[in-house]
Amino acid sequence: MKHTQSLKENHLFRRAYRRGRCSVQGALVLYALPNRQKTARLGLTVSPKIGKAVVRNRVKRRLRECYRLEEEGFKTGFDLVIVARRAALSVPFDRLRGQLLAAARDCRVLQK
Repeated sequence: MKHTQSLKENHLFRRAYRRGRCSVQGALVLYALPNRQKTARLGLTVSPKIGKAVVRNRVKRRLRECYRLEEEGFKTGFDLVIVARRAALSVPFDRLRGQLLAAARDCRVLQK
């Protein structure tokens, strides 16, 4: 991911949950909050309810790759938090990518 940093601190995740725009799709929930920086920051959340570590890491890799492929279309200057839902395990990759784009459109973080 060329133009994106990782979001790692808990208070930044909580602020995105509290103040950010939210879009719920079948396999994921996207929160977007302006961050007053020139770069985007991406955070991924996968609950232990989804599965053990191997399964959670696979879901995170799939979500990260979906974002990486569409990164050029996202606006910079936003904190993006993607929360995986249980459907993220079984949904085909193309549909997962489409749901990420639909959520980004709803949150108004895609470039025109």
